Amino acid sequence: MNAIRKFFVYKHSNGNENTIYLSGELDLSAAPELAVVLDSVVNKYDEALTLDLKELRYIDSTGIGMFVSVLKIRAAMQAPLRIHHVPAKIQRLFELTGIARYLENSGRLDQSERVTERKEEII
Repeated sequence: MNAIRKFFVYKHSNGNENTIYLSGELDLSAAPELAVVLDSVVNKYDEALTLDLKELRYIDSTGIGMFVSVLKIRAAMQAPLRIHHVPAKIQRLFELTGIARYLENSGRLDQSERVTERKEEII
């Protein structure tokens, strides 16, 4: 039986910065795939790390825990971390869990690069 992939991760490196693009649903089943990619770059204090969430549709507590771990590691090293293109639903989850303030207060979450969703009126 073939499993349908719900999550994709792509890494782009240029020697000065590592950008990780996340797409789909980041949950317990996808965490090991993301962990492999993050482990390869999170400790590179001399290279900026950017997480691009533009195509991320869902994140559960496992994914949030991974983000918190990356935040702590990068903060302890005083290494750059940016999170770009945060979808509105995921931003709301960041706000509810309290991690948004750590991203915003440190200037790492680019407010101008949040993805906005189309609002529809339910009748």
